[in-house]
Amino acid sequence: MTKDIRNYAVVTGAYWSFMLTDGALRMLVLLYFHALGYTPLQLAFLFLLYEFFGIVTNLIGGWLASRFGLKMTLVWGLSLQAAALFALSFMNTEWDKAFAVSFVMGVQALSGIAKDLTKMSSKTAIKFLVPEDQGTKLFKWVAILTGSKNAIKGAGFFVGGALLQSVGFKNSLLCMGGCLVVIFLFSMFLLPSEIGRPKAKNKLKSIFSQGRNINLLSTARVFLFGARDIWFVVAVPVFMTTTLGWNFSQVGAFMAVWVIIYGAVQAYAPQIIKKRTAGSKPDGKIAFELALALTVVMAALAIVLNSGWHPKLSIIIGLYFFGAVFALNSSVHSFLIIDYADGDKAAINVGFYYMANALGRLVGTLLSGILFQSGGVILCLGASVGFLIITTFVSLSLPKNLEKSAESLKV
Repeated sequence: MTKDIRNYAVVTGAYWSFMLTDGALRMLVLLYFHALGYTPLQLAFLFLLYEFFGIVTNLIGGWLASRFGLKMTLVWGLSLQAAALFALSFMNTEWDKAFAVSFVMGVQALSGIAKDLTKMSSKTAIKFLVPEDQGTKLFKWVAILTGSKNAIKGAGFFVGGALLQSVGFKNSLLCMGGCLVVIFLFSMFLLPSEIGRPKAKNKLKSIFSQGRNINLLSTARVFLFGARDIWFVVAVPVFMTTTLGWNFSQVGAFMAVWVIIYGAVQAYAPQIIKKRTAGSKPDGKIAFELALALTVVMAALAIVLNSGWHPKLSIIIGLYFFGAVFALNSSVHSFLIIDYADGDKAAINVGFYYMANALGRLVGTLLSGILFQSGGVILCLGASVGFLIITTFVSLSLPKNLEKSAESLKV
């Protein structure tokens, strides 16, 4: 095993472990507090600071990584997530609801910081493990990391629902926190400290100095992930428990399978779209075509569900189609930001992009609670279509490859 492959395996393993707990924690919090009688809007508020601090963390985290290296920001993320899980285990149902919401929001803020430190570090590390002239190999490695991460997070949704039903809220948190401590120690021991450490120190103000391509891609990312989280965070899980009558494990299983399929499609994205790219790396044209297809899928789902035709079957089939196309679109975005990233500023570029990602999630999370409480799941899906239309138009301005690579996509 070469040094680069070993480092890639360590980074991927740490990221997998984190995302398993991240998915489980989201499902635990959502289902547990829904069972306690929290409204959709209150449930959305539980996740707001998680997303808000993702914005802040990605801006500052990229700069920190550019100064201290990616190993440090990765292990900081793992340790903060463990701390968040242990802290949330002190939650008491006898607390005043307003205080309980504030406490959970604070702990979720810590988890949001942890998640985006870990994500930014893991994704950026690949930039330094693949030679600059091997664009299709970079696409392959990014796709595997991103797709496997989402499959693991999907498994986390199932784990969260199953743990809540079997061992309870507190014991689930303690178990996951203990596992992350072990992963933290392994990462500290196995990863070299020089990964992603630049030769020159970047100034803090450089986080706001991004190129046109990164600004366009980041804008498209805001609306892409806003379109997903408008229905994903609160609307669909609560719709399944209240309207469809599903229990915790069933909801967790559905969300898990959805994200696992989404992750699997991401991992195989290079194979799926290689004919469309004619052996070259993906470009803005592919991103535009996928955004347009995603808009059509979501519009069709909203129309069919609004017609009243088999609500359970419509939403299951529709969201699986949406997930597959969304996975391809997201995978291309994830490659493009690494491809656009500029040398010693790579961590700052990637951090800015994931700041946009977190902003989209924040807006989508808030709208998920507001729109579902005021107009139900149909209104959420309609708003998602609007966001996707914006994503499509922005993607139209992304640059196209002027030259086709002679290298084939070998996956």
